Amino acid sequence: MTKEAAVAYGTVVGLEIHVQLLTVSKMFCGCAVSFGASPNTRICPVCLGLPGSLPVLNRRAVELGLRTALALECRVHPRSQFHRKNYFYPDIPKGYQISQYEYADHAPLATDGHLDISVDGQRRRIRIRRVHLEEDTGRLVHSPDQHGGSLIDYNRSGVPLMEIVTHPDLRAPAEAREFLTALRRLLQFAEVSTGRMEEGTLRCDANVSLQRPGGPFGTRTEVKNMNSIRSVERALAFEVERQRAVLARGDSVAQETRHWDERREVTFGSRSKEEAQDYRYFPEPDLVPLVVDDNWLERVGAELPELPAARRDRFITAYGLSVYDADLLTTAPSVAAFFERVVALFPQPKTVANWITGDVTAYLNDIGAGLDQLAVSPGRLASLLRLIEDGTISGRIAKEVLVEMIREDRDPAAIVEARGLTQIRDEAALSEIVEKIVADHPGPAADVRAGKKAAMGFLMGQIMKATGGRANPETATRLLRRRLGA
Repeated sequence: MTKEAAVAYGTVVGLEIHVQLLTVSKMFCGCAVSFGASPNTRICPVCLGLPGSLPVLNRRAVELGLRTALALECRVHPRSQFHRKNYFYPDIPKGYQISQYEYADHAPLATDGHLDISVDGQRRRIRIRRVHLEEDTGRLVHSPDQHGGSLIDYNRSGVPLMEIVTHPDLRAPAEAREFLTALRRLLQFAEVSTGRMEEGTLRCDANVSLQRPGGPFGTRTEVKNMNSIRSVERALAFEVERQRAVLARGDSVAQETRHWDERREVTFGSRSKEEAQDYRYFPEPDLVPLVVDDNWLERVGAELPELPAARRDRFITAYGLSVYDADLLTTAPSVAAFFERVVALFPQPKTVANWITGDVTAYLNDIGAGLDQLAVSPGRLASLLRLIEDGTISGRIAKEVLVEMIREDRDPAAIVEARGLTQIRDEAALSEIVEKIVADHPGPAADVRAGKKAAMGFLMGQIMKATGGRANPETATRLLRRRLGA
């Protein structure tokens, strides 16, 4: 083992998150923003960078950037400037990207914020270095069918982007995962972005280095092409171990940009890491400085929706929920809103929370969908819960009805009636079933008489099986106890 191999290096991670903003038009022109449109159908001279075209700043994009800055408790700069970030690549039609840059007296939109995360029960504060605005690039589609060539779709060119850059405060891949999860939740609740990494509306690059105990940060690499929060954690874990192995051999880590290969689960080098001077930033001459006065900032703050932490705390105090339940119900704005709409119709918060975080979530996970993608109304879930409350159906039957209700978009009462799922409450009918179950299972029946509680559960299970789950549990239990003298 080399001397380097014995060093207990610490992990240092900083993230650069690109967020596509929820606007109807692009950053500097009036072209529509739409995911999945036919290639090159949402373009104009401005987003194609044709000679003579001039950019006009999208006010809504600025307001969404300000909304994010306030949510992250950043310092918003009253005056910021757009710059030209010069580099040549096929997806940049102008030969430069309009962005904001931080140097000397040129400030980005906002700086010096933070976002708190929880890792293994410990709260960590991750500092935000800056929030700035820019335009997105086009999209390259590498097609082996085109004789090894590539195609370009400029629909994304000029789409409003916000970049959020953290300080290198993250100390493990798991912390990066938690930070991204918390940030995406914040952006969704603030109604700034959909945060869907699979659609490219949230993209993340990571700067990774190792640090000797008490020493300076080591040489960093930038990792790109991570298309999910899970991929970010796995890519960082691989890169950390790769750098450890490099140093253990006595070699030096190269400062470079690396890409994550999802299929092989490795990073690979693609180019040397660019520095700011490589982009030859200079102020955008076609755009005046962006001025944000106090009145504008106050108006944006007044329009800021309720954020996840505030919603979670309100759920605890207003509905008497546990911290655990409140956390689960505020994982996404659609879940939180659905919960409150159901509670308004069926005012039993704990029961509603149990069904949403339990059976509803389990079904969503099985089909890989979100609550906002399902054709089920709060009214129908409330109706289902009322059927349980009034004894029309059992909780077990309700689980079956829930799936059919969601899958077929049907009223729960209609499903119960059509399938004859109403609970059996008639004592005479249940007594016959109880007699048969006791006769068929003399051993467990004797165990119940001897005081063994587990045998009681077995016999109740047999009654439910015999009735297709329709036996009223209270009535069946009472009759079974009476029959066995228990």
